[in-house]
Amino acid sequence: MNKKTGYLLNAVRYLCRCSPRPLAATNRRVVRSGRHWDCLENVNCRTLFLNTFPSLRGSPLRFLSQKADVFGAGDEVQQENSREAVVSKQAPQSSLELQKLEGDVQNLRAKAALDQNEQFFNRLCKCACPSDVLDLASESAVSTKQFTNCLTTIWKLLRNMSEDQRHYEKRLIFENPAFVRLCQQLLWDSRRMTRGDLVFTLHAVVKLGVPQNTLLVQTLLRVCQEKLNQLDNRCMSVLATTLAGMDEDKNVSALQAGLQLLVEQRLPNIRDIFVLQNLMKCMGKNTPVFLKKKLEMAVLREIDHMTYPNAHRVFLGLVAMNYRSIPILNACSKQIQENIHDAPFWRLLLILEACHSLQYHNTKLFSAVADYVNSAVCLLDNKRIIHFLSAFETLGFQPSELMGVLAEKVIEDSEFLNLKSLLIVLRAYSRLNYVPRGNHHLFYETLHSCLNKYLPEISNAELLKAVYSLCILGYLPHRALDQLLKKDNFEELVSGDLYKERREMMLHCVRTCMELDSPSFVKPAFVPTENFSSLVSVNLRKAREALLELLGDENMFRQNVQLPHEYRIDFEIWMDSDRKKVLSVTAADSQADISVQRLAFLFVPPSAFCLGTTHPQGKLAMKKRHLNKLGYHVILVPNKKFQELTNEGAIEFLKGKIYSENVSPFSEENMCDNN
Repeated sequence: MNKKTGYLLNAVRYLCRCSPRPLAATNRRVVRSGRHWDCLENVNCRTLFLNTFPSLRGSPLRFLSQKADVFGAGDEVQQENSREAVVSKQAPQSSLELQKLEGDVQNLRAKAALDQNEQFFNRLCKCACPSDVLDLASESAVSTKQFTNCLTTIWKLLRNMSEDQRHYEKRLIFENPAFVRLCQQLLWDSRRMTRGDLVFTLHAVVKLGVPQNTLLVQTLLRVCQEKLNQLDNRCMSVLATTLAGMDEDKNVSALQAGLQLLVEQRLPNIRDIFVLQNLMKCMGKNTPVFLKKKLEMAVLREIDHMTYPNAHRVFLGLVAMNYRSIPILNACSKQIQENIHDAPFWRLLLILEACHSLQYHNTKLFSAVADYVNSAVCLLDNKRIIHFLSAFETLGFQPSELMGVLAEKVIEDSEFLNLKSLLIVLRAYSRLNYVPRGNHHLFYETLHSCLNKYLPEISNAELLKAVYSLCILGYLPHRALDQLLKKDNFEELVSGDLYKERREMMLHCVRTCMELDSPSFVKPAFVPTENFSSLVSVNLRKAREALLELLGDENMFRQNVQLPHEYRIDFEIWMDSDRKKVLSVTAADSQADISVQRLAFLFVPPSAFCLGTTHPQGKLAMKKRHLNKLGYHVILVPNKKFQELTNEGAIEFLKGKIYSENVSPFSEENMCDNN
């Protein structure tokens, strides 16, 4: 027992003299850190001492010097002298051994950590639902990286679920105590996160629906502000995407302002089209114009490397910035047309909506989308077809083949038309002025029957829209008209300030159609003008000068003629029955002969035609139909194209229209958009 005590005392003295620093380092690794014991916590201290310092038992002098004898039990003076010799010779060698041991321990700890990380992430990849991830986080997560990966994995799992399942799983997540503990851990570790973990954690927290005013979200926003200059381009892109989906507050506004400055500074060096498209998408409509132009130039610099998915996202980025860049849109359209068969239908719908938002009219792109949808119409349900029809209607583009297929489907079985779908179909067919070939009466009757089915539940505003659309098409739905014109319903429509003018216009059109499209209406022998003015708008001065040059006298035509039912025509010309001679307006008035032919010239803007054609849209077609019933031969002139003609060309064009209605320099090909 005395021997053992002596050895222990000698060991302590030796350690104190020899190398105190490695001992302190070793001791620090023995203590407990955080929630978990270090990998050295189970090491036996006695064994460690003995293994580290083999000279303390057995034959210490033999380890240090093969020429020395073993200590005697009572020879203390000689033992002390020998100890001094040991210290002087062994101290450097013991220090090296301690350092070697420390390195071995560090390697063991690193290997153990890597093995633990690999096992953790393997288990994380196998999680099938957010609850599994939360259980794993509670059981095994120890590092900041593991906690952040748990949160981002939860969001990835939710993103791939259906809407109903996502709603159910979110409720389970927020009711799970493990999620609260996970958020608390992320809050504590927020300042120790790497830049990637930081922005992806914020993105996942926001996407999961954690309230923006919580301490976790606000803390992450503040830390992002502090580390903003450390973010690389990818992190900057993720942060911009996250901020785009958040409500404005002080931290969000400050971070957006700082991000804009950072984007402006780094734009010349960004070569990744993916990063650029995300920045465009997330900068928002309030982005300064100079920064929008810099983004445009950066995208154009990398436009040759743009793929089809990039083209779609760049489209949406321009919409988000509310910036119309024709060179970028043309390049994106080309990519989309070349890869149209690889595009999912929902993405094509988003592209059409983006074109409408940007007022980008590319008939080649629209035709390609319409042809592709028509070729795959057997794979689409009727609801999706109606969505496409609505998108084309907002663009003013008539997909005639697709509309013909849908008309046949409606005639065969109209049960799929709910009230919302019925209103979309009526609006699209009336505005785009599409009349199914051969069976249009049956098509209108089918739509009328569907409308009658919903009369008990339809609102007055929706009823007015439906009746107005059918009247535009030249069909009078008598039962719906009777309900619309009841005193109470009519008074409700004309009262109120919201959309009052539009409703009054629609009611006026309905009343006009009831009179002029009625089977009992008889073509009048003479239509008196209510008044006419000699004033001509700037857009019609060229036409007036051409008519004066052609006809030689102002009395040979009228301008700005006002007719009954609030119709107006730009120029009116009277001719004999053979259309060989132009008559003086005063002479024709005095004769009031039924054989006199009246020409009505309407100079209309491009918006009055279906996009890329000279096919009139619904209201213009209705006006032309009604003027025909009033006894006019209507000549439609695309005013924009007319203004581009020379004076001689304008005279020749009007001469051909007056004396021969078939001559027209404006073909549908010439009307196509040249974006």
